[in-house]
Amino acid sequence: MQRNGPIALAFNALVIIFMLAPLVVVCLVAFTPAETLQIPTHHFSLRWFDRLLHSQQFVQSFWTSLWLGVLSATFSTLLAVPAAMAIVRYEIPGRNFLQGVFLSPLIIPQLVLGVALLHMLAVIGEQGSFAWLVLAHTLVVTPYTLRLVMAALVGYDRTAEQAAYSLGASSATVFLRMTLPMVLAGITGGWLLAFINSFDELTMSIFVVSPATVTLPVRMYMYATESLDPMMAAVSALIVFLTLGLMLLLDKVYGLDRVLVGKH
Repeated sequence: MQRNGPIALAFNALVIIFMLAPLVVVCLVAFTPAETLQIPTHHFSLRWFDRLLHSQQFVQSFWTSLWLGVLSATFSTLLAVPAAMAIVRYEIPGRNFLQGVFLSPLIIPQLVLGVALLHMLAVIGEQGSFAWLVLAHTLVVTPYTLRLVMAALVGYDRTAEQAAYSLGASSATVFLRMTLPMVLAGITGGWLLAFINSFDELTMSIFVVSPATVTLPVRMYMYATESLDPMMAAVSALIVFLTLGLMLLLDKVYGLDRVLVGKH
């Protein structure tokens, strides 16, 4: 196996530093005791985190985004599992078309989806509804869940299933006791990835939310247009920590190489 030379390693290190530097700076600024955006030089302070936790608007938006992420990730999983099984296992008519429909939100720009959903909700009179916001996020995050479940099913050996069928097991029993445990890692990884994308979604959400259903990314955008102080850095740092924790959990459960590179 050929190893990278010193120039390639130095270039990779510079790329990593370039990508991580803004996140590190934001996390450091979140601990500043000053009133402006600056990296603390003398001592660190949690004042902006304390102010954030006592901000009713941000706390409410956080819970909205949390429940929105949980519900949309769950619904996307309920859709992705049967869809993935139909696409991977059966030669159904229009299988490629069905796969393209489920994966199309990855191709369509979020801005276009947001405008389309805004017009649709205005026509049916459901603009600002939390239920429709959940459905909109489910539409956006389902491709991520579907991709991981399909990857788990592609590498799945069906010999045990066939043996169970030959012994008289029902389809429900085989699915619940054999298929589901075998692909549970892919389902769990897909759920986590869908939750992360739903929690961080901004572009499409701007067009769908109402004053009662403002998500955390939208609240941050609205706050940044009025004031830019270290509390924004505190919110960003919390999102970074939350996303990092979920990504580490996803790597532990399923493996980031299988998610991002497609390894089986």
